Amino acid sequence: MKASKNLNRRHFLGAAGTLTAGALLANPMQSVAKPAAAKTKLALVGTGIRGTSFWGKNIVDNYSKETEFVGLCDLNPGRLQFALNFMGVKCPVFTDFEKMINDTKPDVVIVTTMDSNHHEFIIKALEMDCDVITEKPMTTDEIKCQAILDAERKTGRKVIVGFNYRYGLQFSKLKELLVDREVGKITSVDFHWYLNTYHGASYFRRWHGERDKGGTLLVHKATHHFDLLNWWIDSDPVEVTAYGELEHYGSNNEFRGANCRSCAYTDKCKFYWDIMKDQRSVDLYVKNEKYDGYIRDNCLWRHDVDIYDKMAVQIKYANDVQVSYSLTTYSPYEGFKIAFNGMDGRIDSWEGIPWREKERVSQAELHAREMNQNAEEDDSAYDEIIVMKNWNPDYELVKVPRVRGGHGGGDVRLQDKIFKDPNMADPYKHSAGTRDGAMSVLIGVAARKSIEEKRPVKIAELTDIKISRTRG
Repeated sequence: MKASKNLNRRHFLGAAGTLTAGALLANPMQSVAKPAAAKTKLALVGTGIRGTSFWGKNIVDNYSKETEFVGLCDLNPGRLQFALNFMGVKCPVFTDFEKMINDTKPDVVIVTTMDSNHHEFIIKALEMDCDVITEKPMTTDEIKCQAILDAERKTGRKVIVGFNYRYGLQFSKLKELLVDREVGKITSVDFHWYLNTYHGASYFRRWHGERDKGGTLLVHKATHHFDLLNWWIDSDPVEVTAYGELEHYGSNNEFRGANCRSCAYTDKCKFYWDIMKDQRSVDLYVKNEKYDGYIRDNCLWRHDVDIYDKMAVQIKYANDVQVSYSLTTYSPYEGFKIAFNGMDGRIDSWEGIPWREKERVSQAELHAREMNQNAEEDDSAYDEIIVMKNWNPDYELVKVPRVRGGHGGGDVRLQDKIFKDPNMADPYKHSAGTRDGAMSVLIGVAARKSIEEKRPVKIAELTDIKISRTRG
């Protein structure tokens, strides 16, 4: 394949495809008629770090008996070559998405492109008779969200949204306690998430720091958390009020450079990151800047940064549960605190709070552990959930085996469900489709609108999804 510096999204996506209806089934892995022993044919669009690792090499290493990659697609031919080598596959590569589908006839398309482009590839894949697995967030605004919903209804194909957090051991145990009504009817939730100065800052170096690409962290990051809330509470959000500011990163600094490598202020910038010490980032990004101009170690003080770095959101649910949520992007530690207030008591849990942790590791290492797909449970460590009943001075300590790698153990459980055993029992409804993807995105979109328009925003304003008091 010849490298080109003039590739564009029109060429990448290709011409309009043909609408073909498929079977409306619970899991995309089941929706393609093929012999029982046949492997599911996968095509990947978007060969960045998430695509080549979690949705790439991880699948090759762990699910090759069930799946095979038949095509990779990206605008950047250098990253495509890296993906082939890194993933260890020999399939053809494409810079034209529609040509990949026509030539390789995949059963399932995995979408891991820039968030703002997810809808294009999801819709095109559905129209070309493929099912879809998409990285979260499903999309970045209500118009694109509605278009995805319409395409799924029209084509009969299906979309899975990769909400791995649902499958984490700690979060699953919280769901179990809530289903069992351990503290009675839930009335309110306090949920606060802290990104440290290593992980939090990284969003502002990347394209995620520009709202037209990632929809702000209320969409890109917080959809993880909003989906957990929707799943735990088992009801639909109805109204959102939010506040947010950009007061730390972006223009809020006296100096800035083009990027970390060429910066004259490396000796005084506490956020300086030497990308050249990360060989994988060099091979994936630095060596391939010449094709599309994407700089991975951008200055987080650049004026183009226009997302919020502190956010507070109030959410009212159809079953009258009220939620107070916040997201901070420059905390000294990485973690969260959550509390469910019920009629009969309260459930508290947390992760990463330093004074509650016996072990102390660097904040950079914490993030590396979270993203590590090969981490194992540590029998000597556990996460804690406190269940306390009203009128009782005692409390129950629920110990959950600690898994710091792979998003609390959720990554492997999500992919096992998709690729190994789509029919496995799922009593707590971990699997997420377009409705789940939409509702998490719509909270973030409503929060963004609330900040911009200085008003409460009704979820029903945004799409044609009918609000339900109980999701069932």
